[in-house]
Amino acid sequence: MRPARSCLFVPGNRPERFDKALASGADAVIVDLEDAVAPQHKAAARDAVVAWLSPKRPVVLRINAINTPWFAEDLALCRHPGVAAVMLAKTESAEDLAPLAGVAVIPLIESAAGFDRLREIAAAPRVQRLAFGAIDFQLDLGLHAHYEELLFFRSQLVLASRLAGLAAPLDSPSTAIEDTGAVQTEAQAARRLGFGGKLCIHPRQLEVVNAAFSATAEEVAWAQGVLAAAARSEGAAVSLNGQMIDKPVILRAQAILAQRG
Repeated sequence: MRPARSCLFVPGNRPERFDKALASGADAVIVDLEDAVAPQHKAAARDAVVAWLSPKRPVVLRINAINTPWFAEDLALCRHPGVAAVMLAKTESAEDLAPLAGVAVIPLIESAAGFDRLREIAAAPRVQRLAFGAIDFQLDLGLHAHYEELLFFRSQLVLASRLAGLAAPLDSPSTAIEDTGAVQTEAQAARRLGFGGKLCIHPRQLEVVNAAFSATAEEVAWAQGVLAAAARSEGAAVSLNGQMIDKPVILRAQAILAQRG
């Protein structure tokens, strides 16, 4: 299956929203036990999540960081058959992932320490893909940056993912809820950088995120034309609309068709 384009967070202490999140159009749902849940509600959230989890509706579970007082109890939920993958908040080393042995993991990179060990984290066993948490990352580094000012850091997640053979990473969520144009701009920029999807904090963001990480009609038509011309040439050199069709162009066309919505 194609990796998720849109991953929607739902607070772990709001069980009345769990089924709604699954029906929202998100490619994946992340039940959040970390930032969305206040400390005094952590235990109740875990109880609500474990009561709802089912292998019939697999979700991603975001758990608290390894150095928090809630990690050990969160860890007990991670091997539940309804948990398709675990997103570990503030992952800072491959050692942080060791307690999750045997579980598919999405490390959330949101600190200088995590970024510094990016390739080590990406190469750890059972890592499915990386995710970027730009808000906490900026807080840790003392940054007040716009999207384009974080291009270096985002590009390194893409590079580390490719070197480790992972699915393309997930970009940080946009804080814009009403302004879908701003969400679209961020998502399209992330796709151009090589990201494969984006974290979402509201259902209103899903449609534009899914569209941004799907091939457009024009891209599909171009890719189909490339593959048709290549098939007709039977291995001989050929051009299409003035463009030479060689192996990289063919591979690009195949990748575009794999991204159809």
